[in-house]
Amino acid sequence: MRYLPRAVRQIRCFSHVYREVSLNELVGNQRDPIRRNFSSYFVEKYLHSARIEGSSKPNLVFLRHFSSPVITDSNIATPNGEKAGPFVEYERRIASGELIEGDHFQVDTIQLLQRLYDELIEKEDECQLDRYTSSKKAGRSRWLWSRLIPQSTYAPVKGLYLYGGVGTGKTMLMDLFYEQLPSNWRKKRIHFHDFMLNVHSRLQMHKGVADPLEVVAAEISDVAIVLCLDEFMVSDVADALILNRLFRHLFSKGVVLVSTSNRAPDNLYEGGLQRDLFLPFIETLKERCVVHEIGSSVDYRKMGSAEQGYYFVGSKYNELLKQKFQELVGDEEPKPQVVEVVMGRRLEVPLGANGCAYFPFEELCDKPLGAADYFGLFKKFHTLALEGVPKFGASNRTAAYRFVTLVDVMYENKARLLCTAEGSPIELFESIVTVSDARKLSPRSSSRSQKRDDLDLCVDNELGFAKDRTISRLTELNSREFLEQFEANLKKHSQAVEA
Repeated sequence: MRYLPRAVRQIRCFSHVYREVSLNELVGNQRDPIRRNFSSYFVEKYLHSARIEGSSKPNLVFLRHFSSPVITDSNIATPNGEKAGPFVEYERRIASGELIEGDHFQVDTIQLLQRLYDELIEKEDECQLDRYTSSKKAGRSRWLWSRLIPQSTYAPVKGLYLYGGVGTGKTMLMDLFYEQLPSNWRKKRIHFHDFMLNVHSRLQMHKGVADPLEVVAAEISDVAIVLCLDEFMVSDVADALILNRLFRHLFSKGVVLVSTSNRAPDNLYEGGLQRDLFLPFIETLKERCVVHEIGSSVDYRKMGSAEQGYYFVGSKYNELLKQKFQELVGDEEPKPQVVEVVMGRRLEVPLGANGCAYFPFEELCDKPLGAADYFGLFKKFHTLALEGVPKFGASNRTAAYRFVTLVDVMYENKARLLCTAEGSPIELFESIVTVSDARKLSPRSSSRSQKRDDLDLCVDNELGFAKDRTISRLTELNSREFLEQFEANLKKHSQAVEA
């Protein structure tokens, strides 16, 4: 009987002129201001979600092989009497062989996601999840009354903050949860840094307003009551200073947050500038979300073939890299191209043709570029040939941050990488360590006065944590499974375009 009122509401919605402002519009098509250059400029993260519509490049989807044993049945059913929810789909994928057998850590996590799914289904009306229950007029009325009479509508359901090591399946499990949510719900899945960069863009648009963060929060909550943020990692002081107020506004407007991260809440923005102003956000986060650690030590990304693919170690392979690039380009002649980024900014591509771009490392990671530039690049190109990736340390720490961001953008967009490098993915980051790791290496490692042989040791907590993710992703990007899936999807896209 629960479905009858919903059907009636959906029929009624056609009598209204409903303006659905998508979060894609909120975060994808506005003029993004160039963010201020802090001393930590290189940690600017703008990761364009692979789910944002309108991309001109192939929508390449790579199935990550995560898994878990079969778990108990759900009490939630579809109108046809079939069981529904994330762990039902999880079981189906295991049975079909799409997911391999995993560990109990994923079982615990999928059970929590199923519990959240069940609560949302049960309290759908109370959470105002159905986007068709309010019209354009009603939305404006709520906006007006919210300014005349302060009001809070905290969700009766707590969100979920998942954290753990790299490759443990956090993103896969969250995506599985998101995909099972009813299509008529107000929901959005987006990468955290993509989300934050565009929050800043919206704040620029609302300059002069008494509390622009409240306006931005209202715009977000209007289209996304369930907000799924991937890879919650705070490294920019501009983000850190506004997070508490932003999310207090979001939570007060009924937003339910589901997020993944490599860091526990108490370790977010560790060692960052003015962290004391960030600490209240941690308490806000723990108050509105169930915090759950995925304690697995297994990196499922490395369970593929882990073949080298197009990853060549040594400068002697630079000519081979150019040869492989030309083979992928085909009969088209590579030539310099220009990519439009944001606010009139342009990224010059040394060589590009047939969806493939060629860059020397210094042109892409030694220049003051950020994730917005990389996003613009992969909106136009699906393959990157990168020549001369160096080993990283204190002497090129900024370039290391940019390379981490570049790999993150590639991974989100499922782009293909060809490169020459001074070492294997692990060897590239051997000199990047966290403070705790540095103390284990040497009692002087964590101080700024180091011995001569340790001069290039880079002690950086954020980079030290990020390197594990980058190594894991480089391994997957060069696995046989990834490259085969890339080719299959590229062929499928080409056939669709020709048809």
